[in-house]
Order: sequence, then structure tokens, then C-alpha cells
Amino acid sequence: MESKGCDVSDPVSWPQATERLGRRFGKDCLIGAGTVLSAADCARVADIGGRLMADPNVDADVLAMAQARRMVTMPGVFTLTEALLAVRRGASALKFFPASILRPSGIAAQLAVLAAYVAAGIRVFGLGSSLYRPGMTAAEVRERVPASVRAYDQALTEAAG
Repeated sequence: MESKGCDVSDPVSWPQATERLGRRFGKDCLIGAGTVLSAADCARVADIGGRLMADPNVDADVLAMAQARRMVTMPGVFTLTEALLAVRRGASALKFFPASILRPSGIAAQLAVLAAYVAAGIRVFGLGSSLYRPGMTAAEVRERVPASVRAYDQALTEAAG
């Protein structure tokens, strides 16, 4: 985790990971949970120190709970209507989901397109299954991180011109 910053979200079904990551990297990284489907789940994430809430949809109750707990919010959106609704409800960032079927060329799966998104003003990218798949060891995930960081840094450099 040598880049300029990092955000990490774990599935809400594995709160021990959020708690452990928070203890180890909490001062340097934004740690939280993904697939947050209820306000109660969001509250549990905040109670164990999570500061990031990502969910696959725009849920008013989840957003309100996250905002009340001063969490960074990243609701999932697919359409412009959903994106604007999320922004009106105070989302900190947007999670284009499922990213693999959005243009250009599936932002979740193809790191090569990051520069186009950075040029459009996007600075936060969720890598999801590009970085981690169930059953992978920490060592396997660690091997994938440098390539992701390099792609992100390269995209920022290219966008800066």
C-alpha cells in the first residue's frame, strides 16, 4: 500500500476483516465494507471502526445512516438517474455497478482504461474482482496490488498531460 492513498472495503458478511484492517491500516487507509444492504449493517460497520460504506444500490436509509456516522459513502449506480439521485442524497462518490458491463470497456476489469476516467475527473476506482476473488490468499492479493497502483499512478500522470 505504497500509493498516495488507499480505500479498502470488505464484504459486510466478514466484519472481522474490516476490524483487523482498521487496526493495521486505519490511519493510512479508508477502511470499510462493501455490499452494505441495510442501515443496521452500516451501523455495525461504523461500530467496529469502518469509515467507508459501499453498497450495490442507492438506498436512502443506508446513505442516511452512513452520513450520520460520518462515513464516506459510495452507493452503486448504473444509470444517470441513479447517479443523480445518489448525488442529491449526498453520496461522497459513486460506484458504477456492475462496472464490467458499463462503457468504456468495463472499468472494473480493464485497468488500461483508467486514464480516460481520470481525464473525466474520476479519482476513485473500485477494483473488486480484479484485485480479489473468494478463496485467494493474502499473498495472492498482495501480488496484484502493485500492478493496480502502477495503473492508477500512470492514469493520473497521463491525465495531467
